[in-house]
Amino acid sequence: TSFTCAEDAKPERKGSNKINVLLVDGQNNHDWKRCSPVMISTLEATGRFAIESATVTKDKVAGFSPDFTKYDVVLSNYNGASWPDKTKSAFVKYIQEGGSLVVVHAADNSFPNWKEYNQMIGLGGWGGRNEKHGPYVYWKDGKVVRDNSKGRGGSHGRPWEYKVIVRKADHPITRGLPTEFLQAKEELYDRLRGPAENMTILATALAKGGSERHEPVLMTISYGKGRIFHTVMGHDHKSMHGVAFQETLIRGTEWAATGEVTFKPVTDEVLPADRAVSRNPEDIKPAH
Repeated sequence: TSFTCAEDAKPERKGSNKINVLLVDGQNNHDWKRCSPVMISTLEATGRFAIESATVTKDKVAGFSPDFTKYDVVLSNYNGASWPDKTKSAFVKYIQEGGSLVVVHAADNSFPNWKEYNQMIGLGGWGGRNEKHGPYVYWKDGKVVRDNSKGRGGSHGRPWEYKVIVRKADHPITRGLPTEFLQAKEELYDRLRGPAENMTILATALAKGGSERHEPVLMTISYGKGRIFHTVMGHDHKSMHGVAFQETLIRGTEWAATGEVTFKPVTDEVLPADRAVSRNPEDIKPAH
């Protein structure tokens, strides 16, 4: 089927035991200036990641041309002007040849007309996305539904503490997580649409006050030899303090970069199903 796993797409890189991350931000309809530091602190607190930032403001887009191959994974907190064609081509090559990408929340709004990017992220919203970009994809009666009906891509209800339900418990990212847990109060994306090829839905949440469907929250996508982890969590810096966001970001970023997760399982006490828990990244215990 088209919902295959991207397991073992790329061998772990040798050398430094730290995973080198390039965080791209600088433009977003969300508060990237307060969100990016929370993501950096969350990853760094584990001792597993080394992060560099590329802050691509509007005046810097034309000159944005990093050497993606220096990094194990690109973490996108970017939703802004299109990159130069040369940079886009280099990025596609990087992912195709085994690079990796982590897409957080509004980063799935960006580049609506960049075909390869839409294939990498699986699903996206806004930016004029509609049925031409691909189906709506959601979970119903124990299986994935691909809905080709017409309509715009991307919406959300009011912010609330939504319950994340793991749908694929044997994936490295979700294997050590409780089967249900609450995320801190934030908007929950629904009605996303896109090619959704080579995509695995790891977890969903019921979009109350929105589509009223079980919408994808955590996904993995394979593109060429590359691995992508896509999370719709992380609307603002407050909800990024949610343990659900932090633990899935940590596990998803390690998996994207290496194909495995070495972090210990997360207990029900740390990530309960009956209340949303937040914490400061400084309180995350180093993993190794």
